[in-house]
Amino acid sequence: MSRSVLLLRAVNVSGRNLVPMARLREVLSNESDLVGVSTYIASGNIVCDEPADAVASCARVREVIAAEFGVDTPVIARSHAELEAALAAQPFGNGDEKRVHAMFLEGEPSPGALRSLEQRLVPGERLALVGRDLWISYGEHGVQATRLTKAVLDKALGVAGTARNLRTTRKLAALTA
Repeated sequence: MSRSVLLLRAVNVSGRNLVPMARLREVLSNESDLVGVSTYIASGNIVCDEPADAVASCARVREVIAAEFGVDTPVIARSHAELEAALAAQPFGNGDEKRVHAMFLEGEPSPGALRSLEQRLVPGERLALVGRDLWISYGEHGVQATRLTKAVLDKALGVAGTARNLRTTRKLAALTA
């Protein structure tokens, strides 16, 4: 059986959008078609058997989270194969595991998105768009110094996304293996 991860955007950040993972696992086991549900760290990584219809499962998970926790958050699916392909295509070498991030997108980004975002880079930052994944290598000051805010990314990309650092992305690939 193939495994997948469903990624939640911006949950359990700075005391906002609280979604307790233990309760989430329980609710999803009872109120969705997901099988083999587990979670990895509190930032919203749901590991499960690969759903037959990822789009429908993401929509259902979003509904369940909104109803149970009052949080409306995009849910983005990636299969093990997609995670492995993303890691293989990661354009920044080994990189700093905390400063290199993959932003997994719900769909194809708007034309010209990369060009628009490149205008916002601070010295030392780099970007690469690989399919539905935007790779960001933050400069020496990390994500705290970036001008690539959620609002800037959303406007340029035209599609929701959620980012995970390289370390977490590698761990999710291992957990879905």
